[in-house]
Amino acid sequence: MRILIINGPNLNMLGKRDPGQYGSLTLGAIEDLLRAKAGSLSVGHEAIELVFFQSNHEGALIDFIQAQSPHAHGILINPGALTHYSYALRDALIDAGLPLVEVHLSDIEHREPFRKISVIADIAAERVMGMKEKSYIEGLERLVKYLKV
Repeated sequence: MRILIINGPNLNMLGKRDPGQYGSLTLGAIEDLLRAKAGSLSVGHEAIELVFFQSNHEGALIDFIQAQSPHAHGILINPGALTHYSYALRDALIDAGLPLVEVHLSDIEHREPFRKISVIADIAAERVMGMKEKSYIEGLERLVKYLKV
């Protein structure tokens, strides 16, 4: 089972960004946690393969989704600020035709008013937020559970 782990703008700065909102782990450390978790979530004899991608550029994220989605089973995505306004990213996710889980390190529903808007929310099978790096772990667990059904 192949799962795309996609991270949007500024998530490459984790570990340096406001630790109160985003935690103190780097994106690389979160990826390591996800790899470890994936090993314990294998489906029967089928291992879970995670494919990681981060970009600060909307078009690069869309190109990655278009190129990789035909070879994947699901998407775990933290769109970063693109969550709030990127209809182009939303369309690419819809076109991918894959189940997806939206994750956020902070609780975007309890932050600035503009952050409460997610153009991804209604196309996501699940949303997990506000648990810092644990949002990713919980999101992966939920996506794998969803894919097993």
